[in-house]
Amino acid sequence: MANEEFGPLAGLIGSWRGESGVNVSYDYEQKKVIEETYTEEMTFKIVGDVDNGKQKIWCLDYITAAKRTGSDDIFHTELGFWGWDPARGEVMRCFMVPRMSTILAGGTAKADDTSFSLSAKIGAEDWGVLSNPYLLENAKCTRYESSYKIDGDTFSYEENTVMAMKSMDGKEMDHTDKHTLTRV
Repeated sequence: MANEEFGPLAGLIGSWRGESGVNVSYDYEQKKVIEETYTEEMTFKIVGDVDNGKQKIWCLDYITAAKRTGSDDIFHTELGFWGWDPARGEVMRCFMVPRMSTILAGGTAKADDTSFSLSAKIGAEDWGVLSNPYLLENAKCTRYESSYKIDGDTFSYEENTVMAMKSMDGKEMDHTDKHTLTRV
């Protein structure tokens, strides 16, 4: 199987590591939004082509784990799939986190693109967000936006998860992550 079948996702295949991620999120102990740095390891593996009737998606599975700088404890992990539908020119990312929340984000790209963006929002029938009842009451994700750039052995991303926070009187906050990783 030739990797070029994966279009703009082909460059992701393999393992990545980064030491300088920046996470901006709400800290429940400090009762405020904080900024912290983190390390991260990601692995993308080929699943192959997946047929949905006439639709063909070239699919990768992935897992990522992040640790606060100086800590051995994983504070964030996720697993899921990335997909490329060449006929529709769509890039997709479907993932879940242990907080029992899932996101199916999508966007458009060309096969040779090295950068692209994805988005999802709560209540959407296509690119959407689902959370468990506790999160809906306390830290509801209303929107997810992300952008990616793959440049040889460098992979960078920026993500923004808009959260309606009960602990902030229902106000929305931007939970952001950005990182640059290198191929291992």
